[in-house]
This record gives sequence, structure tokens and C-alpha cells, in this order.
Amino acid sequence: MSSKSLERKELWGHPMGLYVLFFVEMWERFSYYGMRAILTLFLAAPILLDNPQSGYGWSNAETLSFYGTYTMFVYLTSIPGGWIADKFIGQKKAVMLGGILLCLGHGILAVDAQWAFFTGLILIVIGVGFLKPNISTMVGGLYKSGDDRRDKGFYIFYIGINLGAFLGALIVGAVAAKFGWHYGFGLAGIGMALGQVMYMMGLKHLEGVGEFLGSKESPNKELMKKPLTQVEKDRMLVMFLSFLIIVVFWGAFEQAGGLMSLYTDQKTDRILSFSLPFIGNEIPAAVFQSINAFFIITLGTLVANFWYKWGKKGKESSSLFKMALGVIIMGFGFLFMSKASTEVIMNGNEVVEKSAMIWLVLAYLFHTIGELCASPVALSFITKLAPLKYASFMMGAYFAATGLGNKVAGFVGELSEGAGEFQVFTGIAIFCTIFGLLIIAILKPLKRLTHGAEDFKGTFNEEAEGFEIADQ
Repeated sequence: MSSKSLERKELWGHPMGLYVLFFVEMWERFSYYGMRAILTLFLAAPILLDNPQSGYGWSNAETLSFYGTYTMFVYLTSIPGGWIADKFIGQKKAVMLGGILLCLGHGILAVDAQWAFFTGLILIVIGVGFLKPNISTMVGGLYKSGDDRRDKGFYIFYIGINLGAFLGALIVGAVAAKFGWHYGFGLAGIGMALGQVMYMMGLKHLEGVGEFLGSKESPNKELMKKPLTQVEKDRMLVMFLSFLIIVVFWGAFEQAGGLMSLYTDQKTDRILSFSLPFIGNEIPAAVFQSINAFFIITLGTLVANFWYKWGKKGKESSSLFKMALGVIIMGFGFLFMSKASTEVIMNGNEVVEKSAMIWLVLAYLFHTIGELCASPVALSFITKLAPLKYASFMMGAYFAATGLGNKVAGFVGELSEGAGEFQVFTGIAIFCTIFGLLIIAILKPLKRLTHGAEDFKGTFNEEAEGFEIADQ
């Protein structure tokens, strides 16, 4: 590949390809988070004959267990999805295949039948496995060696993720509440179809990104067969250790789609003193999941600029430090949920008094700040440390850790049935704080294992690999 092919057209200081991937991921997340916003509510809704609001009538424990298992598999499939991309087809084709499967999966969910529901979820699981790790890896591949715009590029990409999540939870949640669950699922499918069309139209801006590096035409084919160096092995080790942080973070954070979603529906006072267009004066529970994404959109650039300026002052700004701090800040948000649970008054199984909405909003605010410190930084961190030939696989492993965190979230949510919500919310806050402080305490030896990967600004560890990508 010649360097000429990598002279990319730019917009607002970043390659045009970034905005292509921004909008593709935006619509994919619109479909996924729109579906996720109503999934647990649909499963727990009572069975009503000939009624579009009829669900499966599952108990809270059954619903949370299924939710945790499903979301775990959504992300675990990122490992084979990344491996297949690295070994056989490349990231670009993997994203294309994943998008097609997601269109089929979300489309089938619109059919009101059990076979369609479970078939659609299986297709979504496989589709996300192909798309999610590979599209994130392609973002890193847009930037040349020595380009310090990459971290900001990931923040922009992350805003796209959450713009889709915000619109998905807000619009799909409102449509499902007004017209029925399967209309909501169908709308999510339309969003995915739009994303796929945008990807196909934008391929011209992704030339040289996400190609299969083992092909005969690839200049790096022989180099891809070289064994890992000790530096690369150390970096692989610290990445796997960082995945433990990811499991803890998402194990707590993903209460949003499980326990907090059911809590919002059943124990939060969602009645307004005025009426809103389309939805009236009662806010649908699913709409609250758009709050996190709204805060991401509004605070994303502020947090990115803060860390940029903080690092320029020579202060601690390593990815591992940001991730650990993100866990602590996110955990603090659960203290607001602890406060909310003290306002609820029960009479047996009947809720007599519900908690105020403000506690949910504050919890989501701190969860968002914590997420902005941890998640986009982790994505960029993987592209800095992962050996070129394992780029998609390691991104897949990151999302697999996210999936394990989702399963932990479901398990922790189930505990609330016996332990009580106050105890669970407070316990999460305490554990996250202690865990984050422990990571900060051992930060120096962890940073040594990176061998200065964050001191130079390469894209896929060109120095460790012993060559430069595409004649840069």
C-alpha cells in the first residue's frame, strides 16, 4: 500500500472516515440501545391477551438473569468476531457482515412471536460480535504514527455511540410505550438499516483501513508471522489485567439496563405536573436510559479537553489511572440510588410511596462522568498496546470483558431480590471505591509493563513490531 492511498480527506481536523464510522456506530447503537431500553420491561410485563403491551410475565429475578446472560453473549462473541477478522477477512468485511446480521436480527424482533424474538436475539448476538470490535479497531487505524489526535478521535467516536444510545432509548422507548413493544423493536431495526446504508456509501473514505493484513497484496504479510517480542508479551499482560477493571466497571454500570431499569419502572415517581407532547405527563421508564447518553453528548468534549490539558501540565493522565478513577466516580453515583431506596415505602409487595426522579438523574450524571474517564480511554488504550496481528482479537477481548461485566450486573441485580436495594446499591458504591483505589496504588508496576506505549503516539505499536505501517 502506498503512502498516497493514506492521504485522507479531512473535516474539522479529523479524517472523513472517522465521521463515516461515527454515523455507522451511531445507528447501530440506536438500534441496540433502543432494543435494550425495552427488553427487560417487555420480559417483565404481564401477559395480556390481544394487547400490544403484553409481555412474557417473567419475574424480576428471571428477567435480570436472562438480561445478564444475553448481554454477556452479545459481547463475548467479539472474541471470535475479532479473531475471524484478523485471520481471514479483515475488519472492513467483518463490519459489513455484522451489519447485515444485525439488520436481520432487529427486523425479525418486530414480529410478535416467540420464535422470532429468540431468533432475532441470536442474530443480534452474532452481528455485534462481528461489528463491535472491528469498527472500533478501524477508528485507530485512521491515524498515522505520531498523530496525537487519536484519543480525541475516540472521544468523537464515543459521542456517536451515545448519540445513538440517547435517541434509541428516547424514541424507541416512547414508541413502545405508545404503540406496543414490537413497534419499538421494529423501529430499532430501521435504525440499523440506515447505519448499514451509510457504511456502504462511506467505504470510499475508508481506503486502506480494516483490510485483511494476511492477504497476498498486504505489505505486512510476512511480518504478521513473526512471534511476539517480550515487550509485546508484557503489553498483552497489562491489557488482560486492565480487562479486570472493565469487568468491575461494567458489572456496576450495567445495572442501568437491569436493576435500575426495573427500579425506575416500579419504584420511581415518574409523574410530571405538566403534560409533554406524545407521551403525556408520565415519563416511560425506558426513556430514563437516554439520560446517560445525553450527558455523554453534552460532557464528552469537556472531559476530553480536561484530560488533554491535565496531561499537558505533566500530571498523571495514564489510561490506567483514568480507568481506575472512572470506576470510583461511577461507584459514587450509586449513593444517590441508595438515597432513592430510602424514600420507597412498601406495604407487603405493594409500593405505597415512590422515590423522586432527581436521584436517578444524579446517579446517571456520575455514572456518565465515570464512563467518560474509563470507556473511550480503554478503547484507545487497546489500539496503543495491541500487536498489529492481534489488533481485532484484543479489541474483541475487551468487549468480552464488557460482556462478563454485563453478566456480573445481572447477578448483582438478582441479589436485590433478597438482600434489598439499599444494601446492593451501597455495596456497589463501596466496592467500586476500594477497587479503584487499589488500582491507583499499584499503578507504577502496571505502567512499567506498557514499556512506554503511551509515551509515543503510534497507532498499533509500530516500534514493538519493528516496522512502520504502510510506509509511514
